[in-house]
Amino acid sequence: MRRPELLAPAGNLEKLRTALLYGADAVYAGVPGLSLRGAPAEMSLEDLASGVSEAHAQGIRVYAAVNTFARNADLKQARLHLPDVAATGVDALIVSDPGLIRLARRTVPQIPLHLSTQANTTNADAVRFWRDLGVSRIILARELPLGEVEEIASALPDVELEIFIHGAMCMAYSGRCYLSAWRNRRSANEGDCTQPCRWEYRLSESTRPEDPIVVEEDERFSYLLSSKDLCLLEHLPEVLATGVAGVKIEGRMKSAYYAAVVTRTYRQALDALCRDKEAYRCDPRWIEELKTVSHRGYTTGFAFAEEKINESSPDVKNIQTHEPAGMVVGYDGIRKQMRMEVRNFLQAGEEMELLLMEETLPVSAQPMTDDRGSPIDRAHAGNLIRVPLPFPAPTGALLRKKTVGAKTEETKRKPSENG
Repeated sequence: MRRPELLAPAGNLEKLRTALLYGADAVYAGVPGLSLRGAPAEMSLEDLASGVSEAHAQGIRVYAAVNTFARNADLKQARLHLPDVAATGVDALIVSDPGLIRLARRTVPQIPLHLSTQANTTNADAVRFWRDLGVSRIILARELPLGEVEEIASALPDVELEIFIHGAMCMAYSGRCYLSAWRNRRSANEGDCTQPCRWEYRLSESTRPEDPIVVEEDERFSYLLSSKDLCLLEHLPEVLATGVAGVKIEGRMKSAYYAAVVTRTYRQALDALCRDKEAYRCDPRWIEELKTVSHRGYTTGFAFAEEKINESSPDVKNIQTHEPAGMVVGYDGIRKQMRMEVRNFLQAGEEMELLLMEETLPVSAQPMTDDRGSPIDRAHAGNLIRVPLPFPAPTGALLRKKTVGAKTEETKRKPSENG
């Protein structure tokens, strides 16, 4: 069975290092001004170069997203900056615009090109078209069932294919949505989406404004524009059977904790499947892990033609059972203390979990001291603290704790909450 590349998001250096620590084969990051990402999910060229150096030292590849729908001004900027992007040592550029592809082939011909899912490639002839223009990998449209992905892979074994297997889904075709630009002058296609698809809407006829039409699903309202999050963890054998070269986690605006949990979970599952296909079973603990991070319920999306994509429920916002507690920044071997940077308010005595690559270990914040060794009973985000730990923990490893009033799929929203 072919072992596909597992790709994780790296919106900044911290997330890149997190993805490396928790098992990614490759990471992808936005290039300032040229990607479909907001500024918080783009790396400066200096950080990108540092990230590439760290990743390559561990045998991990880095792909730079320059997949904006380019206007004339964008092409002028790209002409100036593409050589600098190439100089960082990235392993490929993720592109979507034909003009930018043409420009990249002329200015940085040595850099492989990967076609963004935004180009909505849905058939074998389209793959041939892009291949003939010099594109080496195609990130297929999310609207394709796995059966059609397999057909394309069989027809074009010389072209690498990649698909998304986890993360937020856009109800617009291949994510090409103008709702945010229309409503708020903030374009999703410039990485600045305000997610109006997540808002609640009621349809009313103009002469009856007080008598709205309510769309019901199982006696509950439905979000027709808002999908549950994609999750193909339980269907990895079918995913790998397609022959894709890469499987991708969406999460460009998510936290390092999200990247750690999701990357680690899929790494464990993929490794287990590739070790022994016949004995492989999806471990229920993996499913529970994915519930610890923020999500809107899970769906298989368009992966199976006979199933419909599931819209989220108005009673469900972001679901998660745990939140980040902190990140390991060092270890004092003499005092047997872990030094950590706090990410959410922490009280002395709170129970935490340390996320290692292969296991999750309990850690108690008792006793808890500041970084100078003085006892404290509480700590806030950004504080450096010390807690007991009998063994060294890798720098960059994350700790989590249970969320107070953790949200589950059955949690009801307060009437005052907005969409």
